[in-house]
Amino acid sequence: MMHSTGTATVRPFKSTPYWWEDCAFAPLPVMPLAARCDVAIVGGGYAGLSAAIELARAGLNVQLFDRQPIGQAASSRNGGMASGSIRPSRKQLIHRFGEARANAILMEGKAARDDLQTFLDEEKVECDFFLSGLFDGAINDRECEELSRYAELLQRFLGIEAFSVSRAEVPRYIGTDFYAGGFVRMDIGGLHPAKLLDGILRIARASGATIHENTAVLATSADVGGVRVATSRGEVFAKKVLVCTDAYTDGFDPWLRRRIVPVRSRIVATEPLGDGVMDRLMPKRMMYGDTRQLSYYYRPSPDGSRILFGGRDGTTEGDPLSPTTHLRSELGRIFPDLQNVALSHSWFGQVAMHRDMIPRLFTAGDTVYATGFCGSGVVWARWLGKKAALKLIGRTDDAGSAFDFDRAPKAVPFYRGRPWFIPAVYSLYEWRDKRAIRLGKQSDRRP
Repeated sequence: MMHSTGTATVRPFKSTPYWWEDCAFAPLPVMPLAARCDVAIVGGGYAGLSAAIELARAGLNVQLFDRQPIGQAASSRNGGMASGSIRPSRKQLIHRFGEARANAILMEGKAARDDLQTFLDEEKVECDFFLSGLFDGAINDRECEELSRYAELLQRFLGIEAFSVSRAEVPRYIGTDFYAGGFVRMDIGGLHPAKLLDGILRIARASGATIHENTAVLATSADVGGVRVATSRGEVFAKKVLVCTDAYTDGFDPWLRRRIVPVRSRIVATEPLGDGVMDRLMPKRMMYGDTRQLSYYYRPSPDGSRILFGGRDGTTEGDPLSPTTHLRSELGRIFPDLQNVALSHSWFGQVAMHRDMIPRLFTAGDTVYATGFCGSGVVWARWLGKKAALKLIGRTDDAGSAFDFDRAPKAVPFYRGRPWFIPAVYSLYEWRDKRAIRLGKQSDRRP
């Protein structure tokens, strides 16, 4: 049955991630709960499993708990863009944290991306990684100037190959006249996120970490010498706890939940488009994004046959059709030839936002938190999971992390776990994006 939207018809599509077509996660063997362990990890995504690898290899007794089967949450639902993006600008980072920490944060992004590639090579993780580069499109002339300055900063400060792209040069990188220009940086690539998770899971198990899927952590409480961890299968005493639940934090930790806001990010996948179409629309097969506040991001599939197009969902309950229709409309806005393209998949996952809007590592008592990846978890979740583990081990040869703060992010006022304000924020961002597009069109009409 086809779905009518009033202006277009959406053909049937799968509501499961495109990535799951060739990467299924088999149920793990049920392991007995150990009554005691050195570290209990909550959350079995990139962060939790990466931490488990470091801790187990250091000889610690590690138990990891996830309330659902491994592979069902954001780590296998994301766009597979290894960006390590930081949402605040350098100017904003300096205003909030001072110049030294701002510079350290930007430097750590480069280190984290390099470390991911090293990890994939050394651990022989096959996940279709390709250092493709990123094209970021500007909506109007003002944003072109901002991206040009950012490219200069990346080149001068970090030594990253980056350069601005004029309107006339845009077709070399993407087949559209939607953008007024943009910029390219060559240190960003794409990968298959489910295959990445599968590889990290394989290594964690081989390292000796005990993985308990379908085992919810219900609560934690401080005890002499450690933490009592109540789970759906019984109680465990751990010397330390590491929480890596990010946007999937539930009521087991009300303190964290007041600080982390889950926001839906949805991706649609087109049906195969053919080599000729892809050569015209994505000639360099890069990762793509633009400057709009609703954060659209898109890329070719690893086999280069179709486009995966994502953005913020704007809904908080159910699985309505409207976000899928909206994404297909925005895909058609950038690529008019694809206004009526058939979709094979439409799915969503949750990303974690908070008031600092940068990835965070912090401690409360005997619990360490690695969380708040703000939609860039392919790089940051694995990196901060590793950094959290080294912090727990007390490695003196590790330089630590610029994201390790003495304090947690501030709580969000009037928020207790239900993001009731998301539709209003989404509408505000949509209005700002429309205004930016209007400014771009006015600029086009100037002599």
